[in-house]
Amino acid sequence: MVPADTRDTDRLYDCIIVGAGPGGLQAGIHLGRYNFNILLFHTPGGRTHHARHIENYLGINAISGGQLIETGLEQVQRFGVRVEKAKVERVAGQEGAFDVTAGGKTYKARYVIASSGARETIAPYKNLARFFGTSYFTCLICDGYRTTGKKLVVIDRSVNGVRTSMGMKQLFTKDVTFIAQGIKLNPHYAQLLADEGIPLIEGKPEELVGEKTLEGVRLSDGRIIPCEVILGWGGISMNDEYLEGLPLERDADGFKVVTSGVCESSLPGLFVLGALRQGHSQAIISAGQGAEAAIEISTRIVEI
Repeated sequence: MVPADTRDTDRLYDCIIVGAGPGGLQAGIHLGRYNFNILLFHTPGGRTHHARHIENYLGINAISGGQLIETGLEQVQRFGVRVEKAKVERVAGQEGAFDVTAGGKTYKARYVIASSGARETIAPYKNLARFFGTSYFTCLICDGYRTTGKKLVVIDRSVNGVRTSMGMKQLFTKDVTFIAQGIKLNPHYAQLLADEGIPLIEGKPEELVGEKTLEGVRLSDGRIIPCEVILGWGGISMNDEYLEGLPLERDADGFKVVTSGVCESSLPGLFVLGALRQGHSQAIISAGQGAEAAIEISTRIVEI
């Protein structure tokens, strides 16, 4: 990676991209192929980087998130995109005149693409790291397929786990047990599970049991619930601190940014991709959004 020198702070970039996930990288590839002047800020260690298996990306049988990101970084640089490892601290301005502060320097750009993603909240179970991404998953859409035909335990702290358990049984495996962590289910929900033949266990998971392969979940009362795979609770926090103070329209929860069909936020010239944006977020979806935003930016720059 070629570091940006001090003169870069005087240069007007056509676009600055924040985040080297699938969305930011795809946008960079498109914009680089238009021969625009692009700067991409990359902070290693995002959620995609930690993904063990990406199997639903068109044209690729299977790839790890880390491999996908490394390949994407090579591609954007081949098309002349400048990549710098620095955390973006602030974005200010609007279309045609953005200031982006990173690493103690301020850079100028006509357009900004925010694609910095989210960070995962991990359950505090002993030995979870041993199985995370191989036997312990947090996303039905991303990894439900990997539970096909296996003995599954769903762990959740809300009634959403009831719906998840029923969905997993319909889609992937008939052997599903639901552990309601720290909650007492309404009899209505308990009956729904019973009707579907899904055992309900109320308790507090503390440890994942097994050495090389997952064997079960140990509860605080000593019970061990046998399983081969787990779909467990997890949460995410947005990596969007650098957007604070901007007049961005957000969803009803004030969590994700609302964008147009071309991924532009309510602030003209600021495009938002992936997990930061309202809607579904997966690697292949984010990549499509990156292409969409890049094409829109290119047509504005050359006015076609």
